Parts: sequence; structure tokens; C-alpha cells
Amino acid sequence: MDSFDDAKLAAAFEQLPALLERDPNLIHRGAFFDARFAVGIGAIPFDVIVTAGRVSLLERGPFVMRPWRFAVRASAEAWGRLWQPTPEPGWHDLSALAKRGYATLEGDLHPLMANLQYVKDLLALPRRIAGGRS
Repeated sequence: MDSFDDAKLAAAFEQLPALLERDPNLIHRGAFFDARFAVGIGAIPFDVIVTAGRVSLLERGPFVMRPWRFAVRASAEAWGRLWQPTPEPGWHDLSALAKRGYATLEGDLHPLMANLQYVKDLLALPRRIAGGRS
């Protein structure tokens, strides 16, 4: 995952449901989390629905007026650096990206903050592809 190409990163993100199914501990931690949210990887939007800790829908946009509770958007570079096998300091997690201005969090942040570690770990799963642990 050394390239910061939107399409390659989006293809890695599309493997999220399969990556999650291989992580029963993460599914268990998200057992009470249900939300529809948007993820932006560079210019490519995604619609994600999590039901009881599992990704029940992951759809690649563009969309017209698709509803969501919250959105997480970042540049392709930010996602690419986050998904490195061992990310550099400041690129290692979603909170660090947002704090440094490389990612934006929008909408109703309550469900995100109430389940922050689950969402951070979920959105970091494509790192396993780069690390060869898929």
C-alpha cells in the first residue's frame, strides 16, 4: 500500500467486510453498534452500514443525497499512510489524522465517539492487506 492512488486504496477498502469477518473479537466489540456512515477515500465516496458490529452494506459511490449519521473523509495520502504496515507517528490512527487536519469528521458525532475504538479499528483493517495478514 505504498501508492496513494484513490482507486487502489478504494479497492483495498472494499475488502473491509471480508477483513472484518476474520476478526471475531472486533465484531464482538461492535455488537451494540448500528450506524450508517460515509467514508471518503480521496474523491471516492463510500456508504457503510454496520449492524451489530458487522458490515451489512459497503457501497461505492458516487451517490445522490444518500443519508448518513456521520462521515469520515480523508485524502488518499492520509488513508495510504494510515494503512501502512507500521504507520509513522501522526499517521497511525483516525484521531491523529483528524487532529492534524488530514481527515474530517462530520455530522452527528455521538455514535462515532460512543464507539470510537471500534470505528478506528474497523477503518484501520485494510492495513492488514499491506501487512500481508489478510
